[in-house]
Amino acid sequence: MTDSDDELVVERRDAVLVLRLNRPEARNALTPTLIRSLGAALRSAESDGAVRAVVLTGTGDRAFCAGMDLRSFAGGDFALGEGEDVDAFYRLLRGAIDVPLVGAANASALAGGLELLLGCDLIVLAEGATLGLPEVKRGLIAAGGGTFIGTRLPLGVALELTLTGDPIDATRALALGLANAVTPAADVLTVALGYAERIAANGPLAVRATKELVRLGATDLQRGWARLTELQPEIFGSEDAKEGATAFLEKRAPVWRGR
Repeated sequence: MTDSDDELVVERRDAVLVLRLNRPEARNALTPTLIRSLGAALRSAESDGAVRAVVLTGTGDRAFCAGMDLRSFAGGDFALGEGEDVDAFYRLLRGAIDVPLVGAANASALAGGLELLLGCDLIVLAEGATLGLPEVKRGLIAAGGGTFIGTRLPLGVALELTLTGDPIDATRALALGLANAVTPAADVLTVALGYAERIAANGPLAVRATKELVRLGATDLQRGWARLTELQPEIFGSEDAKEGATAFLEKRAPVWRGR
């Protein structure tokens, strides 16, 4: 099933929702409309128990996303307003969307485009793609979370990227652990869907809790331990936990209910 509002194409593939930035003529740059549409789609995914993972990709071979649409920004036409859709977009940038996200960068990701990928949990890059945070070259800062890239990279590398504004290629991104896989551009979505489907096959309550805990552990270990204490009895006492053990003993695939 595919739906589209022109700037964002939404496609359902069983338990995986595919979101595709669809402004290839503008290198999939972010407009206020696209940002709100993306937020709305993510809110819908969070509220739909049948969606177990999301893949975020782009249209065309020029860019995954070039970041903020500078024409709109320079013209003073970049007011996002308020509301749940805008809040969901910012939660994406913080890595706080409940559903696991796999970024499928069909081409280069710069500025806000890289920040979108940093909000994803796994990242698949096209060969030849470059990643960068060039904001300082334009007198700006990476205000969508790029300044916190040090949570995913060694400090020296994070400072190199943010202070020089120079990009790195996909091969280096993989070596640094920023990407999970690098593949020919034609295979990016297939590989990303493979990750998403493997995630979607697991217990949904456990997956969401695990995502939250791993991200907390990377930024605030003390808070992570406190949250683990809260979540463990909830997860271990769930119907899904009982189903997982029963399915293992009966040598069959579990049937998850999300409760």
